[in-house]
Amino acid sequence: MKLYGALISLSLIWGMSFMFIKLIVPYVGPWGVVFFRCLLGALAILIYLVVKGRLRKLKGKLKWRSLILVGIMNALIPWGMIALSEERISSSLASTLNATTPLFTSILGAVLFGRILSFKQWSGILVGFIGVLFLINLDFQALLQGEWRGILPMLIATCCYGFASQYTKKYLIGVPVDVLSFITLTSGAIGGLLIMLVSGEGAIQFTMLLQRDILISLIGLGVFGSGLAYLLFYYMIQHGSAEFASLVTYLVPVTALIWGGLYLNETITLPMIIGLLGVFTGVYLSGKQQRVETKNISESA
Repeated sequence: MKLYGALISLSLIWGMSFMFIKLIVPYVGPWGVVFFRCLLGALAILIYLVVKGRLRKLKGKLKWRSLILVGIMNALIPWGMIALSEERISSSLASTLNATTPLFTSILGAVLFGRILSFKQWSGILVGFIGVLFLINLDFQALLQGEWRGILPMLIATCCYGFASQYTKKYLIGVPVDVLSFITLTSGAIGGLLIMLVSGEGAIQFTMLLQRDILISLIGLGVFGSGLAYLLFYYMIQHGSAEFASLVTYLVPVTALIWGGLYLNETITLPMIIGLLGVFTGVYLSGKQQRVETKNISESA
C-alpha cells in the first residue's frame, strides 16, 4: 500500500508540474527551468538532511560517477527536453507523450539490463497506454499536428527516464533515497546553470520571478515537483521496481486532467472516464508481479 500511496502522490505532484513549466519557461528559458527546479529541489532536500542529521551520509563511500550519470539522465537532460517541448506544444500533449515512459523503461530494461517481464506486466503496460489514448479522445490527428520539434524532445526525455530508472535499480540500490535525490538534483542544477550560461539564457529578469504566479510556480516545481517528488520516485524504484516507478507517467495525464477540471473548469468526457479506468487497470496489472517479487524478498530476508 505504501508503494501505491507514493505512486498516487507523485502523480498528483507531477501532473501540476507540467502547468508550472508552461508558465515559467517564457521567463527563464528551458535550461533556466532545469536550473531553478533542481536548485530549489536540492535546497529542500538539503534542509531535510540537516534537520534529520543525515549530512554525514554524503561523506560516506558513494558511487559518484553513477550518481552523476543518473543526475544527468534523470534530471538535466529530460527536464531540459520537457521545457524545450513545452515551448512548442501544449502541456496536456506533453504529459500524454510522457506516458510512453513505461514502454521505454521496459524495452531498455530488457535490452540493456537483462530484465524479464511477465505477460501480465506487458499486458498492463499495453492497457495503460490504451487508456492514455482514450484520455485524448483517440485524437491521433492532434498528435500528428503537434510540431515534431516539440514531440521529439518529449520522446528523448522519456527514453532518459527509462534508462535512469533501470540504471538506478541495478547499480544504486543501496544508496539512501534522500542522498540519491540530493546528488541527482545538485548535478542537474550545476549542469542546468552551465548550459543556461553557454546558451545565452543567463540574462534573466529576476524582478519577473518575484511575480506571485511565477514565484508560486517556481516553488511548486522546485520544492514539490523536484525535491519531494524525487524522494517518492527513488523510494518506489528501490522498494518496488523501475517498471513500477515509471507507471507514474500513466497517471500524470490523469492528474493533469483532474487539476484542469478543478482549477480551469475543463470538461470531463466519457472517453476520459474510460481512459481513467484503463490507466488504473494497467497500473494494477503491471504492479501485480512486482507485489509477488516484493513479498518473496521480504520472506527471504
